[in-house]
Amino acid sequence: MKIGIEAQRLFRPHKHGMDIVALELIRALQVIDSKNEYFVFVKADEDHTCLSETSNFHIIQVPGGNYVFWEQVMLPIYAKKYGVDILHCTSNTAPMFLSMPLVLTLHDVIFMEKTSGKNTSSNYQKFGNLYRKWLVPKIVGKCQQIVTISAVEQANISKVLGLNKDAIAVVHNGVSGRFGVKPSAETLNEVRNKLHLEEDFFLFLGNVEPRKNVGNTVKAFVLFAKINPKVKLVITGLKQSFVEDILNEIGEIDYLKRFVLAGFVEENVLLTLYAEAKVFLYPSLREGFGLPILEAMAFGTPVVTSNISAMPEVAGDAAFLVNPYSVEEIATAMQTAYENEALRKEKITLGYLRPSMFTWEKTAQKMLNIYQNGR
Repeated sequence: MKIGIEAQRLFRPHKHGMDIVALELIRALQVIDSKNEYFVFVKADEDHTCLSETSNFHIIQVPGGNYVFWEQVMLPIYAKKYGVDILHCTSNTAPMFLSMPLVLTLHDVIFMEKTSGKNTSSNYQKFGNLYRKWLVPKIVGKCQQIVTISAVEQANISKVLGLNKDAIAVVHNGVSGRFGVKPSAETLNEVRNKLHLEEDFFLFLGNVEPRKNVGNTVKAFVLFAKINPKVKLVITGLKQSFVEDILNEIGEIDYLKRFVLAGFVEENVLLTLYAEAKVFLYPSLREGFGLPILEAMAFGTPVVTSNISAMPEVAGDAAFLVNPYSVEEIATAMQTAYENEALRKEKITLGYLRPSMFTWEKTAQKMLNIYQNGR
């Protein structure tokens, strides 16, 4: 069987969640399947060494301009050229017209939902959301199989797009074995020195999207910091001005020194931050899955996350679950996770068990069954 996998943005240097999921899935398929022939369709970019070809996995660089033209025009041409029997599109969208069966991974339908608060997304993100909002209702009826990443999202997709839940397969994301491997003393010292982390710190993966709940997280940490003067919060992915605006809004700009704005961090730095953080904060308002929860747990780092959306499905009873709309509740959970040693140890022990329930090998095996059997 010839299986095509769309992974347009796989080679871009700063990978986002869906790019990482596609990469890990393909790597896992390379391990478990030596019989079928795969054609991975990508767009040329800087990080062309992140995936290697094997005897039955071929990387096909498809030319094209913007991602809409690449997806709607060039991808169908190349999928037909290489004679694939089925095409798996991995990141929410797919070509309108194909000459072979389509499997679509629809990670979520957040782009179809109204959000409250100021829209701080970039113009690129706004265009992408408009494109998805226009396209997805048109292509879901053409799919041989729709795949999503959690039972919560299966229900959301069914409701928003009017699909029978049975038509949507749930294939959970997995956790790479790299998460849980403690960093060397040399790497640890290098990261701490680079970010000036002499004290305990919490970790939060920032993003300008309102659903990431940056405002409430920052406000909650200020409440926590007033009681705990020797703990900092490391935030990745955000500019300092974004946090400054939140602190100015609540009249607490003096607390800016308690925040470490790390910007984009390479994977080795992220792994070290996960391993060394006293608490990992993930009080998101809306997620299709929530992979960072498991990544932090693999390192034995206690997690504070939300009691809504997909987070409880992923975290189980191994995290401190909070109402993400309550600043006070988030702050209280921070305090408990930091100072209650008995409860902290209990959550760490339970957390170590969660990643084994979500492996990329399991993900790949389920996807292989879908490719071969249609379900």
